[in-house]
Amino acid sequence: MASRLAPLFFRSALRSTRAARPQIRALSVTAVRPSDTLQVHRDSPENNADVPFKFNKENEAIIAEILKRYPPQYKKAAVMPILDLGQRQHGFTSISVMNEVARMLEMPPQRVFEVASFYTMYNRTPVGKYFIQACTTTPCQLGGVGSDVIVKAIIDHLGIKQGETTKDGLFTLLEVECLGACVNAPMIQINDDYYEDLTPETTVQLLDALKATRLRRKGPQARPSQRPRHLREQQGSDELDR
Repeated sequence: MASRLAPLFFRSALRSTRAARPQIRALSVTAVRPSDTLQVHRDSPENNADVPFKFNKENEAIIAEILKRYPPQYKKAAVMPILDLGQRQHGFTSISVMNEVARMLEMPPQRVFEVASFYTMYNRTPVGKYFIQACTTTPCQLGGVGSDVIVKAIIDHLGIKQGETTKDGLFTLLEVECLGACVNAPMIQINDDYYEDLTPETTVQLLDALKATRLRRKGPQARPSQRPRHLREQQGSDELDR
């Protein structure tokens, strides 16, 4: 009888041991980001509802063309391109820009705010004339000299840290996730343009050219010395296209 009860006794003891064992919860640590730049609006001298904003005549004409693409009852679907227009005119997507878009589209202001606070393409705080977004994900870390070297060159040359703007208001630097130009890493995006295959030297030259309002070649910077003219042509061949 005792031998039959022994397995039951050991099973009961094992259950009590498992129950008494404290549970350890796994924690995921991410970079600290202030909540007011993510979800909550905080009034500031340059960003509050009392700062006036109206679209200029040129953008009003563009908005009229955009709204033609949507049935009147669905015009709120135009919120994203119109917010983008407001940002380009005002320099950033302020609360006044959002309120004006809400008025034009007959939307609750909170709904417009939800869109502007969700998508990272909308800058809800002022940025410089040249908004530098430096990709620091794995392909850019491994490609060429590596994105860390590029970011350091920018920081050293401009004298600002990540998330800061130069005193003259020309440059803002922000580290971002993948921008989709991995094949030509490392790269940065400045406003709407990509600059790829960068080195510390070409990065500094680019910043100096922008400061002097000189145009620089956009997109990929590396190319073969003798480029093929079509896919079937060997590099360096003088064969004519057929």
